Amino acid sequence: MPNLSFIEHYQSIIKVPSISAFDEKMDQTNKPLIELLAGWFRDFGFEITIQKVPDSRNKFNMLAKLGSGEGGLLLSGHSDTVPFDEGRWQTDPFDMKQKDNKLFGLGSCDMKGFFAFILEALKTLPLQKLQKPLYVLATADEETSMAGARFFAQQQLIKPDMAIIGEPTELVPIYKHKGHIAQSLKIQGKSGHSSDPDKGLNAVEIMYQAIGQLMDLQTKLRAKYHDDSFSVPHVTMNLGHIHGGDSENRICGHCSLNFDLRAVPALPDEQALALIDEALAPVFSKYPNRLSLDLMYPSAPAFACRDEQNILALAERLTGKKYQSANYATEAPFINQLGCDTIVLGPGSIEQAHQPDEFISLDYVNPTVTILQQMIGKVCF
Repeated sequence: MPNLSFIEHYQSIIKVPSISAFDEKMDQTNKPLIELLAGWFRDFGFEITIQKVPDSRNKFNMLAKLGSGEGGLLLSGHSDTVPFDEGRWQTDPFDMKQKDNKLFGLGSCDMKGFFAFILEALKTLPLQKLQKPLYVLATADEETSMAGARFFAQQQLIKPDMAIIGEPTELVPIYKHKGHIAQSLKIQGKSGHSSDPDKGLNAVEIMYQAIGQLMDLQTKLRAKYHDDSFSVPHVTMNLGHIHGGDSENRICGHCSLNFDLRAVPALPDEQALALIDEALAPVFSKYPNRLSLDLMYPSAPAFACRDEQNILALAERLTGKKYQSANYATEAPFINQLGCDTIVLGPGSIEQAHQPDEFISLDYVNPTVTILQQMIGKVCF
């Protein structure tokens, strides 16, 4: 059994860089961290499976299993972090600092530090008496493509009764969240001198028409798909980045728009994408071969807990907090595909995620360890 303290586990986890980024120059393999975690869980008697994630830049998932039989509990988290803002951290992001009852470091809150909480919870449990299996999953690339969770869901290796994803929720059970679809619309016009507009084709003017169609769609989606369980109770669309042209006296020859859509669970990704295509179809038809629409990265579906095993009542009882919804996306829809009751529940606050000087309060240690031990006890013993 490992003899490292909670703080030592945390320090070791933070020390191993595991940045996930679309930019290949910033992207890092998570293999050293996966091997570190595998060694610790192996010392507790877990059977370890490490798998390379297909079509990734040397990324890996780790599944640790202890016990046998059907069902059981899955504790899941992602091993990667976002990049950090150079020069905006007061300390080294990979050298964990303890100050003012807080642990500072990249991933301390979101969320690879969660594995230290799991290891701490295991220390005093009679693991040899498990009646159902206990699983621990560490995934890759959650912060970008969610490729690790997608690959794990496709394999269908395990069928737990319940799953907890340890994202920072302030120990509030999250049973539902929105999805995320990001697309890039590109328009190819024909440049020319602004003094004679008819000799060119202004891509900005075409984009104006496309944006009008998207805004009309946004209004329709807002009216049709309403879910009062969310603090923002409707589907949102954000026109996040637009660029076109190079000079005020030239007809714009090219314009691009990046936008996203966050759907409620009642609107599946496939349907949302079809509605976007349908909305833009008149503009595509009017200007043949001049528009292209592509996903910027694979979409993340909306999520709603099955609650077939009454995990919501159990989570409420153990945390003392009413389950809630969230507007951000997680790996929950993929873990949900295993057929288990899935919730998002973990220490720390989303307010600290993706921020310089990211931290987690040590006040979370005892309640989180207690909740994990009680959850394992209820499901696996």
